[in-house]
Amino acid sequence: MILKRLQLQTTLADLTNCYIIVDEKSKEAMVIDPASEVEKIIEMLDILNAKLKYIYLTHCHGDHTGAVVDLQNKYGAKVLIHRKESENLRNPEITLNYYIGIPDIKLEEDSRVDDGDKIHVGDLEFQVIHTPGHTNGGTSLYSESEKMLFSGDTMFRGAWGRTDLPTGSLIEIMDSITNKLLVLPDDTIVYPGHGKSTMIREEKPIYLELRERDF
Repeated sequence: MILKRLQLQTTLADLTNCYIIVDEKSKEAMVIDPASEVEKIIEMLDILNAKLKYIYLTHCHGDHTGAVVDLQNKYGAKVLIHRKESENLRNPEITLNYYIGIPDIKLEEDSRVDDGDKIHVGDLEFQVIHTPGHTNGGTSLYSESEKMLFSGDTMFRGAWGRTDLPTGSLIEIMDSITNKLLVLPDDTIVYPGHGKSTMIREEKPIYLELRERDF
């Protein structure tokens, strides 16, 4: 498997992590959260000689979706998002494009995913984990064989995602983290929507023992 992280600039101060996953045999690829700067994503796909199959959205916020339409038009890739979050895509009060300062875009998903669904990119398999809290339809993607988790804005290195935005919930995000993510193997690498990667074992003390993370 080939994994590339692109840190993309939106109008917000925090860069958004966009991940490109490529199956080395088939060259099939998936892009997770193409936030902006579509030319950088296209350049990397060209370098990898990748065939873009899926565009996966962990949630609907505008700082994760800005380059979706351009990628969809260029490659014909299928846009995947959780069933609940697909409804949020059409609600500007939830996508927050106006708040972020980017134009509202007409974005249509091709397929709606649910908790437990499997996504295949070549020989690679990813499991959808519904992790509400940052938004009510937010998801994470887990690969057991590759020992990696793409957590969107649910869990970060030493912190959790904001819950004060529309459809957010502190109770739900804590439930998502403690009962769905921290139960994964300790050596699972966590790739969040913003900031540095971490590991499940490094995040457990924050939630299970109420200890600050040692950065």
